[in-house]
Amino acid sequence: MVQFKDQSSEEESKNDDMNSQKSASPEHSPSSGKSKRKSDDEGHGDGSSKRKRKSKSEKNSQRKANGSVPKRRHSMSKPARDARDDPSPTRPNLDVDEVRSPSPVIDFDGLSRPSLGTRERKEESPEQAAARLQKLSGAVRTILECLGEDPDREGLLGTPDRYAKAMLFFTKGYQENVRDIVNDAIFHEGHNELVIVKDIEVFSLCEHHMVPFTGKMHIGYIPNKDVIGISKLPRIADMFSRRLQIQERLTKDVAHAVMEILKPQGVAVVMESSHLCMVMRGVEKTSATTITSCVLGCIEKREKTRNEFFSLVGLNRR
Repeated sequence: MVQFKDQSSEEESKNDDMNSQKSASPEHSPSSGKSKRKSDDEGHGDGSSKRKRKSKSEKNSQRKANGSVPKRRHSMSKPARDARDDPSPTRPNLDVDEVRSPSPVIDFDGLSRPSLGTRERKEESPEQAAARLQKLSGAVRTILECLGEDPDREGLLGTPDRYAKAMLFFTKGYQENVRDIVNDAIFHEGHNELVIVKDIEVFSLCEHHMVPFTGKMHIGYIPNKDVIGISKLPRIADMFSRRLQIQERLTKDVAHAVMEILKPQGVAVVMESSHLCMVMRGVEKTSATTITSCVLGCIEKREKTRNEFFSLVGLNRR
């Protein structure tokens, strides 16, 4: 009896196993094929799928371990998506001396672009000065002779000496020094607004034909706390104009001299003049006026400041 019961229990367990296999067979479960294929795929690509399924926290932990976690940037500093819209590279900070225009035309001997012999004239003795005057007077007499005149007639007897003295006076700027003219007349006032001296009368000789050009000069600057005696600006203009000049260089000479002496934030110089070399000869245009300007420092960089200067000196009046 005991054996019979054991056999029946074994048969019942076999029947249960067969039923479970049938329930797990494809005929009874339509989704079993998909799950089987899925399990097969997972079996073949087990490593790659695990790498894909890594969570963000695991990725961040690995980046931290490798030390390759990028720093979070502010949204305003992110680069533009279009490469053409990328911001321009930041410029290095420049020293003040490099920002200002270096002066290629001024030295502190006061001899802007010294020509041959100017230093000798500045440092000559009275005997040398007398010899220079005599030599120049003889040259004028030769000119009169070449013009067809008689230097010995009454009206021309003293002309060679008079003209020689006049020419030395017209060019006395060669005998003047920038430092001597300024004479330490620089004062600390803490002022940082425009200072302008306008309508400075200027007389000079054109170096091309040695005939006069005359006009007015306007000098302005923005102090860097230090100001210069206002009478020194016309004196500087006179020093450079009393030489053989052209208007373009004269304007630049004065601007660079003020910049080098005073070290202001900016300098602006404008000159309006009439040239007798194109009035008495050549095109003979009596009403033509030549305007030149030179701006340095902050006045050169700031359009509003530049326009303010031009307006105050009357260039924007038309």
